[in-house]
Amino acid sequence: MALRNQAEVREEFIEKVGLISQSDGLPRIAGRVFGMFLFDGEVRSFGEIVEALQVSKASISSATRILEERGLIKRIGRPGQRQDFFQLVDKPFPEMLDNVAVGLKKAKAEIDNSVAEVDPKNEGAHKRLGHYVQFYDALIALAETAAKDLGKKY
Repeated sequence: MALRNQAEVREEFIEKVGLISQSDGLPRIAGRVFGMFLFDGEVRSFGEIVEALQVSKASISSATRILEERGLIKRIGRPGQRQDFFQLVDKPFPEMLDNVAVGLKKAKAEIDNSVAEVDPKNEGAHKRLGHYVQFYDALIALAETAAKDLGKKY
């Protein structure tokens, strides 16, 4: 079987990561930037990112800030260069799982607040909501364990 044109494969991958990120609540452009760093593995200047993805400077600025805040890319300096450069962090996937755990903990805190307000005499609701809390506890534990395990693998 012949390999497909790699430029097309790359573009499709970048777009898929953008769509996946968008479905996870991130801006699509942030996902596309992340996908580009994953596929290419190269240090890129701010201007190179703008040109490669054909989007506005403002969109790339927002996207890189989000990815930096999430610990997925890092800003690096180059002597004599005025613009910023970025690269993928060494271990982005454990960081992604840590971010998942943080989101799950926020959701669980909201659920805990609601559970605390339910009349204790409503045993059925307490039981069902207790199972919901246990569900979140299990998800948090899985995400944290997976992050640690994945961090050890590379």
